[in-house]
Amino acid sequence: MKKKRVVVAMSGGVDSSLAAHLLKEQGYDVIGITMQIWPKADPDKVEKHGGCCSLTAVEDARHVAAAVGIPYYVVNFQQLFEEKVIGYFCAEYAAGRTPNPCIACNQYVKFGALLKKARELDADFLATGHYARRDEDAATGRHLLRKARDRSKDQTYALYTASQEELGALLFPLGDMTKVEVRAAARRLNLVVADKPESQEICFVDEDYRPFLEARAPGIFAPGDIVDRSGRILGRHQGLPRYTIGQRRGLGVTSPRPLYVLELDTAGNRVVVGEWEEAYSNGLEATDLNFIPFDAPHEPMRVEAKVRYRAEPSPATLYPPGPSVARGPAARLAFDQPERAVTPGQAVVFYDGDLVVGGGTITQALA
Repeated sequence: MKKKRVVVAMSGGVDSSLAAHLLKEQGYDVIGITMQIWPKADPDKVEKHGGCCSLTAVEDARHVAAAVGIPYYVVNFQQLFEEKVIGYFCAEYAAGRTPNPCIACNQYVKFGALLKKARELDADFLATGHYARRDEDAATGRHLLRKARDRSKDQTYALYTASQEELGALLFPLGDMTKVEVRAAARRLNLVVADKPESQEICFVDEDYRPFLEARAPGIFAPGDIVDRSGRILGRHQGLPRYTIGQRRGLGVTSPRPLYVLELDTAGNRVVVGEWEEAYSNGLEATDLNFIPFDAPHEPMRVEAKVRYRAEPSPATLYPPGPSVARGPAARLAFDQPERAVTPGQAVVFYDGDLVVGGGTITQALA
């Protein structure tokens, strides 16, 4: 019987490296691929920031592939990454929203272009080192996405966009392992990346994204007023992308009580600030929706919702999507308790226990 073929997205880190080894051990015909996504015209950036595409990452992945005994290739997705991830990143900040480039990369690059490349190689599956679990619903036949066993490393927040077709072709070999177990296994196998540090969350910027934006889109840093909810001018800001919802420090405004960023008003080029209590929202609206166990809910349902990658899920009621002119159907979510710093542009992901119900992009917080 012909072996099932799987392409492994190899980033040069311990997770994808162990994933490749495990799949080879399980009898798959494994091919390793690293995505080259940072422009070669800027080699310093490639080496310094390209956690999943730097020269070091490529060499580490190549070394692991040789040790595991699998073919290895590097594919060029620079133009696609520039358009779908970097372009989106800059455009969202210009529109006063806070983007999530990791989700965009998964959606368009990994589960889009890389999965297509895997199929061109006659692969049955695409595997990644994500901490997540895939499951099947015996009653409906739908593919499901569940949280990883290691909740502290669970990455389903960034995977909710996967379609049924994509989920059917995805493998997550580390879903039932903890990070400690992954590193221990990598050490036993003498993988050179066993103790390699975690890569930074956004591969193409430093910890501070603002210098990157200044270089790419300097015009979006136009100064303007800092105002309260009544419109009273309290100070001046140095460009909307320098501020995030819920931010307290660095506002340059004096007040008898601490002030927090409540809204980025692009139409008026204003940063709206207020006190702690004003930073909370009773709900939100989201568009660009994707649901996994079903096409869409037809009646209100209870969920736990995450509005940031590091946030704890909050109990809430999700209402069926209704019409929205600009970005397709919109869903409304009502929190049981007010949620702090609900940020337009970020993802909201809905859970039922460990099951990913779906998610979308936050368009507005609801008072």
